[in-house]
Amino acid sequence: MRGRPARSSAALGVIVVALGVGGSPADPDISVPDGFAVDELIDGLNQPTQIVIDGDDVLIAQLNGGEDDGTGQVLRVSLEDPTQREVLFDDLLKPTGLALLDDELWVMEERTLSRGPVAGGELEPVLADLPYNGRSEGTLTVSPEGQLLYNTSGTISGLGAAPGSATLWALTPGEDATPLATGFKNAYGRTFGSDGALWQAEMSDGGYDGEPAPDELVLVEPGDDFAWPLCIGDQQPVAFYGGTTEFCATTPRSHALFEPGATPTSVAEAPWDDTVLLVALWVERRVVAVPKAGEEQPVAYTDFVTGIERPQFLLADGDRLLVVDHEGGWILAVTES
Repeated sequence: MRGRPARSSAALGVIVVALGVGGSPADPDISVPDGFAVDELIDGLNQPTQIVIDGDDVLIAQLNGGEDDGTGQVLRVSLEDPTQREVLFDDLLKPTGLALLDDELWVMEERTLSRGPVAGGELEPVLADLPYNGRSEGTLTVSPEGQLLYNTSGTISGLGAAPGSATLWALTPGEDATPLATGFKNAYGRTFGSDGALWQAEMSDGGYDGEPAPDELVLVEPGDDFAWPLCIGDQQPVAFYGGTTEFCATTPRSHALFEPGATPTSVAEAPWDDTVLLVALWVERRVVAVPKAGEEQPVAYTDFVTGIERPQFLLADGDRLLVVDHEGGWILAVTES
């Protein structure tokens, strides 16, 4: 296994927590670096996953129960008065993805991509029975060109990825989806930087040649093949699946490596510094700051938000970072103080 990046410790300051309009203070154990503050924006959610800003409102997907209970929802919540809440869609199975495109809401459930009116009502399935590995397909992303990006999580067939799985897709409404990049196990969350570059978090999830694989952050170009399961981590071959050093050296490198099982669920460009990416590590209960450039790859990273329960999704909204806490049921706002 190749060496993992050193964990340089950022100087953490004391969090500044304001009472949320819901009336409950955020967890006092949360810490951010000096020069930043955290406010509780919305509370009382039930396992939120992805959010979208729609004018003065925030649209929120949440499980609203157990993962397989089929009780998921999409809510509309006023940012000015978060006590004003409306259920747009309910009885959803594990809604993990949400996007606003062409004046419609797009929702990714367990393995079904649907769309429906922004005002709520009925969802129309667009793609059903998508290839997946028994978990979920993750989040949805709208590209600068107006395409919808989604992942089909990787599953094994023989000694390779099953057809149609392990792929990042681009869908133009009204047309067939086309592969954008391949070779991912769980390409759960991604973002476009201000320069148009596409950054993707990858969960390798599992054992390969008897060792656990690191999770990753990668820069994606159209047509890239990261070659899972033949290659994992930073171009590391997996002999069991026929990967070789020579072949894996032709695949894209890891921009950053995280510990096995860290579970990066989301990435966003820092609103206050376009040279920094912020990555939510769900299992490690923290958000880390990853520089876009470094003297060596994989680059080193530092802690940014610690003590959060389960950071699920990150969204750059103007000059603030919105952090969705899946377990705490909060949406927090991080700003420069």
